[in-house]
Amino acid sequence: MPADILGTKVWKSGTSSFVFEKGPIFTSFLLADEINRSPPKTQSALLEAMEERQVTIEGTTYPLRRPFFVMATQNPIELEGTYPLPEAQVDRFHLKLSAGYVNSLEKESLILKRRIDWKTDDPSNMIEPAVDTATFLEMQQIIENDIFVDQQILDYISSIVRMTRQHRIVEVGSSPRGGLALLKLSRAMAATSGRDYVIPDDIKLFARDALAHRIILNVENLLEGVSPISVVDEVMSKVEPPKEVARA
Repeated sequence: MPADILGTKVWKSGTSSFVFEKGPIFTSFLLADEINRSPPKTQSALLEAMEERQVTIEGTTYPLRRPFFVMATQNPIELEGTYPLPEAQVDRFHLKLSAGYVNSLEKESLILKRRIDWKTDDPSNMIEPAVDTATFLEMQQIIENDIFVDQQILDYISSIVRMTRQHRIVEVGSSPRGGLALLKLSRAMAATSGRDYVIPDDIKLFARDALAHRIILNVENLLEGVSPISVVDEVMSKVEPPKEVARA
């Protein structure tokens, strides 16, 4: 139930009052494993949290901890006992990635070797922190405020997003959140590459993963096996990237 994720008010006989007991969503990193096994009502509990970074219980709003991320997994093969995710929720995920199978014998064997070395199915207690919360929040602020984005880059992103809506086989194209996702991801990529400005290659790197899951194809083309990824690839081939961009 939604209350199992968000929390609920519990009657405390000692104080003769209701006290709000926070649910697991009050964390910095929320993992929703096989999210499509949750019924739609439960999935909807994440909508406000993923967009506004807050939850509202019985008229009272509770801000979530910063930073806050939601990561979800989904089994693309087994569909029995699953529910489709609402488009509004899918749209709130910056990226949708397909892990697939490992692509070599060496990597397949490495999985087995790690299992032997870990001696447990859950090695999370072996993880060492890479950064503290204060530093991570500072990194977010730098990316948000100090990474320059030229107007031509903004136009490039907007052109890509708009063309997904105009494609001949698309029923619903990318929402404005797709453009915002590309903007945030490109700025993060610029920062990790040691630049304080965004270049077109930063956009190209994330276009598939940021836009394909936001595109709904016409039924006829969907039944023919056409993928939204092919639509993104076609759009990217047609939208001319800026040749030169200003640097901060």
